[in-house]
Amino acid sequence: MTDNLTPRQIVEELDEYIIGQDDAKKSVAIALRNRWRRRHAPEEMRDEIMPNNIIMIGPTGVGKTEIARRLAKLARAPFIKVEASKFTEVGYMGRDVDSMIRDLTDIAINMVQEEHTEEVQERARELANERILDILIPPAQNGQSSSSGEGEGDQRGAPIEGPGFQVQAGSGDEESGEGQSLRERTRAKFRDKLEAGDLEDREIEIEVSSDQSSMMQVFGPMGMEEMGVDLQEMFGQMGGDSKKKRRLPVSEARELLTQEEAQKLIDMDKVTDDALERVQQNGIVFVDEIDKVASGTRTRGDGGGGGSGPGVSRQGVQRDLLPVVEGSNVQTKHGMVQTDHILFIASGAFHVSKPSDLIPEMQGRFPIRVELNNLDEEDFYQILQQPKNALLKQYAALLQSEDVEITFTDEAVREIARIAFEVNNSVENIGARRLHTILTTLLEEILFTVPDERAGEHIEIGAEDVRERLSDIAQDRDLSQYIL
Repeated sequence: MTDNLTPRQIVEELDEYIIGQDDAKKSVAIALRNRWRRRHAPEEMRDEIMPNNIIMIGPTGVGKTEIARRLAKLARAPFIKVEASKFTEVGYMGRDVDSMIRDLTDIAINMVQEEHTEEVQERARELANERILDILIPPAQNGQSSSSGEGEGDQRGAPIEGPGFQVQAGSGDEESGEGQSLRERTRAKFRDKLEAGDLEDREIEIEVSSDQSSMMQVFGPMGMEEMGVDLQEMFGQMGGDSKKKRRLPVSEARELLTQEEAQKLIDMDKVTDDALERVQQNGIVFVDEIDKVASGTRTRGDGGGGGSGPGVSRQGVQRDLLPVVEGSNVQTKHGMVQTDHILFIASGAFHVSKPSDLIPEMQGRFPIRVELNNLDEEDFYQILQQPKNALLKQYAALLQSEDVEITFTDEAVREIARIAFEVNNSVENIGARRLHTILTTLLEEILFTVPDERAGEHIEIGAEDVRERLSDIAQDRDLSQYIL
């Protein structure tokens, strides 16, 4: 976790990817810094300090998910995004809310395992090179220098063979002396060749583990995912540690062997312990579409959400979600996870319902409410250019791969922003996602013809180009609905 970042510095980091929404950035920055503060609080108080969960209110495409995702990346914390509408209460067919904690734990395991693998990568590569050397120059067999014994006639005087060379070994005492020395000198020469990259294209035959478990998936009953996982592991173990032979260039063989050696060097018990600790102390769960399970939401045939029907199921999801958010123990295949200090960030458009339609207990578990603003024309103008991952920068990078340079005049960028704003107002407001559809339509012909006709060109998009391609579509409401 990035301990040294103050809330102001966190906001500055978020500003590099997200335009506007200052209130939301400030709230999540404080929440992240509070985790550092809790870890440095007196030990007797640490368990008493609970996270202040946040609920973000705003239309789609204004940055709710991006804020949470960038925050988790900044904190190097396990992060998962789930949609509340995908869960069902206990007793109904569908996923139970505990599954999001199990999924979060799996993400943490992979994250920590990658970190541990990186730490042992250099040593694993050295071991992989030794295995390649053993294939190129097989080591002396035990008893090979013996002057008597079974198989003596087959071994004495046998050549030391490798791809592209042959060395005649001695026999008897010579094998234990000059022959052994010759073998070591040959291995040293080939080790130097490996390190210099001179053998990368030479093919060798290696024996690697055959991962049969990845080809088999076992599903348990709904709501009992752990049973399915346990059955899958049990059947996987029955197959044993099977091996298969593959013939590959040295460069590819080294990668596979390095992965195998790294797995042997990693202490998976420590990985699991670290991952569970990271989930419990730093985990972030982003619950999207929380408004879809609010009791105020109306659906066809829902009679106001009272008595029976979908309204009961939605309220049931809230009641199932409540203990996880408040703090409970969730059993995962890696061990028990306490959710007391996991940070939950919920979000929803709340077009039909409102936050007060959530059950009172749920409202109490999300004490911080932040309203995100609709994006205006100036916001679109900045979104197109300023963030590190701005769309115009992305398209420039894509076309650069075709040896084509594309630029947009300032007037063209403003025209794109204006059209995006107008279409959002006249058709449906999908926020910054509208820019994706508009740019795809604007650049469609260029992206299609560039490989065959325009390689090496410099293309400049002006305001007139934008109007010619998009204005008619933007002004026709029916066309806008289906194209933009």
